[in-house]
Amino acid sequence: MSRKPLSAYPGREGSRTPRGVADMAELAEADEAELQRLVAAEQQKAQFTAQVHHFMDLCWDKCVEKPGSRLDSRTENCLASCVDRFIDTTLTITSRFAQIVQKGNQ
Repeated sequence: MSRKPLSAYPGREGSRTPRGVADMAELAEADEAELQRLVAAEQQKAQFTAQVHHFMDLCWDKCVEKPGSRLDSRTENCLASCVDRFIDTTLTITSRFAQIVQKGNQ
């Protein structure tokens, strides 16, 4: 098996060793950091989805007395108000947590 000349590796001209262990470690750290970021993002998505389902169940139980082919105006208004309260509460909590994190970083 023949080896490629060092000139075949950009940035390695004149070097006697191919990419070293340090380069591999940096790559592994970068891959691990990216993987952790992706996992954290997926966990946040899953948590948000679970929260949405939970509030949908609460609003449904509160507003829908008996399911039918159509929702009456009272049920529609109740569901809209329930969802609005959910959104307002979520935004308030998110804003408060962001303030706490920002104060902690100062």
